[in-house]
Parts: sequence; C-alpha cells; structure tokens
Amino acid sequence: MSHPDLLVGTETTDDAAVYRLGPDAALVSTVDFFTPIVDEPAVFGAIAAANALSDVYAMGGRPLLALNIACFPQSGLSLEILGDILAGGAAKAAEGGVLVVGGHTVADDEIKYGMAVTGLVHPERVTRNRGARPGDRLILTKRLGTGIVTTAAKHDRASAPALEAAIASMTALNAAAAEVMGRYPVRACTDVSGFSLLGHAYEMAHASDVTLRFVAEALPVLPDARTLAATGEVTGGCTRNRRYLADKVRVDPALPTDLVEVAFDPQTSGGLLIAIGPEHAARFLEELHGAGVESAALVGEAAAAGVFAVTIE
Repeated sequence: MSHPDLLVGTETTDDAAVYRLGPDAALVSTVDFFTPIVDEPAVFGAIAAANALSDVYAMGGRPLLALNIACFPQSGLSLEILGDILAGGAAKAAEGGVLVVGGHTVADDEIKYGMAVTGLVHPERVTRNRGARPGDRLILTKRLGTGIVTTAAKHDRASAPALEAAIASMTALNAAAAEVMGRYPVRACTDVSGFSLLGHAYEMAHASDVTLRFVAEALPVLPDARTLAATGEVTGGCTRNRRYLADKVRVDPALPTDLVEVAFDPQTSGGLLIAIGPEHAARFLEELHGAGVESAALVGEAAAAGVFAVTIE
C-alpha cells in the first residue's frame, strides 16, 4: 500500500507504521500482545505494556495513547486476575506518560494481553530499520536471554536472582534510550523482540543493503542465561529463528553453543539495536550509560553487503 503521507508501511517489516499529519508531526501506530510469560498478573501486564510501547520508541517517537487488548476465559479464573493484568499495564503506561483510553476484551481459553499504541514523531526524525551504512557501529541497549530465563522459570530451573534480572529488564521502558537517541544522527534502529537479535539484525541488514557483523563476546547477557542455555533451556522460537535464518546468518563454528543460543533467543520487551556513525558511537554510548541505560553495549558494526546479511563471530 502506498500513500504520499504514509512514511513507513510494511515494506521493510519495520516496528510501526508512520503517517504524516503535517510538516512537523506524524502519527506512529503499532500493536502487540501475547500470552503470559511470568506468573504474577500485574508483572505480566507491565511487561506486555513495555513491550508494546517499545515499537514507538524504536521509531524515534513519543507514545501518547494506548488501547488495551485482552483475551480472558469466561470461566475457571477470577476476574481479579484480569484486573491485575490491566492494572500492571496501566501503571507501566503511566510511567511513560501514556494515557490508557480504553480497549477491548474477548473470551478466550488462553489469557493474552497487550496494547495498541499511538505516538507522535517529527517526520524528519523517524528512525527506521533501514539506513545503516558500512562503518556504522551497532549498539544494543538491553541484555539478551529473556526467553531462556523465563522458559527455565516455567520448569522451576531459574534462580530467583536470574528471574528478577529478566523481569527488571523486560519491565524497563526504552524511553531513556529513545530520548538519548533523539539527540544524535542515528542511521537506523529496531527493537529486539521475538525474532531474536540476529533475526531483527537480518531485517535491518536486508533493508539497508549491508552486512551486520556482531562480536559474540561483546553481547550483554542476562545472569545465568548462558548456563541455562547450555543445559537445554531454550524455546521453540529459538529453533524456528535458527531454521529461518540458516542461509542468512553466518555463525562462527568456533563459538560456544550457549552463546549462539542467546543470540537466537526470542526476546520479550528487548532493547533497541541502533546503528550510528563511528564518530558518534563512543559519546552516544557514554550518554546512554549516563541516562541509566547501563546495559547498553557496542556489539558490532556494519560492513558492505556480502554473502550473508549477518555474521557473528
């Protein structure tokens, strides 16, 4: 679909749609929802809200309004659980200055929750998942491994500190990172979610016509994620990501298997993957750390397009 005011559509599987309202304002529109990944209803609501808001931050925008989307069984569970989920989402939205203005709930045997989010961005300051250039540095703002840790938690194999760290990461808004990003000439950005770091990197590389090269040991990783991956605590999504990306991503065969699993791990409410010119990278990273984005790390660089869209070594 094309329209002169549709600045971002579906052509590069970007994080959200962007529609120009005028010379100084454009709407950012996105939606995301999923099944519970933690036991506490309010925490699940907060994670789902943070995850939905992240798409707007990834586009360089500021989220303003949200609509709840919920599925809940007609019988067998107390409505208090749904209330706690919605309260958790509302509290997280309020943290980001976002108004929850309604929503819709349908009967379903399986609980699902998320939000449709609307934000604003200046038409000339949209950060897309395309635009990376050879030489750009790649910065990741959150640690990886949420899928591995939460899967292990379902099997009662994740330590309390590991799960707490994963929850803290998933409930953290990408607002601070987006605010810092707005002060720099960022070339490209995407948020890292269910398609994994390498999957979303592939989308960026393909859209930008470059190869993205990652240094595996530079990746920020959640506590115990590698250990849990080494013992087989990986998700079905990780397997699907590996299969789909097999001919698109080159993995150095000498890399530890557990670290590779982390790179393919589906993330929930993950960080932003940002491509920025080398002359700005050090200062940008310093400002991220100063803004409280302590896990932000330089994880690789863009190069001229090659046989593989993404490499990790």
